[in-house]
Amino acid sequence: MKSLVNTSVTSNKLNKVIVILGPTGSGKTGVSIKIAKEIGGEIISADSRAIYKGMDIGTAKPSLEEQDGVPHFGLDLVEPGERFTVADWKAYAQGKIAEIQARGHVPMIVGGTGLYIDALIYDYQFGPDDGKRSAINPQHRKDNEKEMTDRKELCTNYLLIGVKWSPEELRERLTARAEQMFCPELYEETKYLVEKYGFGSQAMKSNIYQFVWQYLNGEISLEKAKELFIYDDWHLAKRQITWFKRTPEINWLPLEKIYPYVIKYMQDEQRK
Repeated sequence: MKSLVNTSVTSNKLNKVIVILGPTGSGKTGVSIKIAKEIGGEIISADSRAIYKGMDIGTAKPSLEEQDGVPHFGLDLVEPGERFTVADWKAYAQGKIAEIQARGHVPMIVGGTGLYIDALIYDYQFGPDDGKRSAINPQHRKDNEKEMTDRKELCTNYLLIGVKWSPEELRERLTARAEQMFCPELYEETKYLVEKYGFGSQAMKSNIYQFVWQYLNGEISLEKAKELFIYDDWHLAKRQITWFKRTPEINWLPLEKIYPYVIKYMQDEQRK
């Protein structure tokens, strides 16, 4: 297949932002980088854990080697414990989208934080303190879940792709990932974070580090730490899937079908 990089397929012409979303551990990062290299994409992370500096292995951030030359944004924005709201992320993402489009490249939003993504694609408005959503946001002003998705409010320049796995397959992926993540480098990262930031922030308590720290202090065994992390990760994945179910415009595809789908979509748009 002919590469689309350096052709007339640019965001300036198509005015599309590709959003690749899904639960934790679903393979979003790898397929997004592959697509970005083909279409001249630049990636904006929509992961509320990856915004924290120093939290690299424990949040499964793509390393520079894994990024493979693809520009990434939205990583390492603030210190653990530092205030960073959904409104902050939305403003940041909108700014980066404009910059990427001005370069003639394709913005790609990649992540599993549903509130971040909704704030962008539904153009949420926020109160004066930037921390609370305004009552005018259609996704959150109604009690009935069916009514919560007012399709007229969805911005039309987003292509939404979701990574689809069966529950059994996803659980297996999370288990395999846990085995890889528990390593000496993660233990050193945890020690560094605890020494520098302590355990006072929610950023530390809501990640893998809480289980690693218990293991390092002899409170639980390594196997127990892995078990607790897999359980925690699995429940995070289920919450993410439940959140995304409210958005029927998401095109849910098996991981191996996402790359050809997006490439064909971009080629078809180019021909219009």
